[in-house]
Amino acid sequence: MGSDRIDAGRLILRPFTPEDIPWVYEVSLDPALQHFVDLPSPYRMENAAFFVEELAIAGGPDGRRLEFLAEDASTGERLGRVGLGLGTPGTAEIGYWVAPQARKRGVATHAVRTVCRWAFRTHGLELIEWRAEVGNLASRRVAENVGFIVEATLRKRLFHRGVRVDAWVGSLLETDAR
Repeated sequence: MGSDRIDAGRLILRPFTPEDIPWVYEVSLDPALQHFVDLPSPYRMENAAFFVEELAIAGGPDGRRLEFLAEDASTGERLGRVGLGLGTPGTAEIGYWVAPQARKRGVATHAVRTVCRWAFRTHGLELIEWRAEVGNLASRRVAENVGFIVEATLRKRLFHRGVRVDAWVGSLLETDAR
């Protein structure tokens, strides 16, 4: 399916390339990311290659995944990623993370808002869902800043490091994203 390139002012949201594998590997070693994202442990270069080649570039086993790498428009520095898993017609689930050096700069909020607006416009979505492990306040702040309405805490809904954990869930409608 592949992702488009989106010019978003200070950010460029672009498709991943194989050259991004070492960067994904480095970012995925970050303790904060490992705490809230269900990554293989220990995380190896092969895991980063699988993510980039099979999930980000190929779109996953069903080709219904859209992944963007967010980079600084002026320097080309890689800053984070935003991904959408297209679900039943009209729906998608969003996920995102930001490299440690790019945090607290509004990168995630800007990138997520941009990708959501793009997805509503280009894929005819009616609803984008966000889920995060309870306690992931940074992810929740981004979701709320973008306009997601946190609807519930779902008990034992996510699987993380072999353990079921509670999840926050929220939704964004096209009318919320305007």
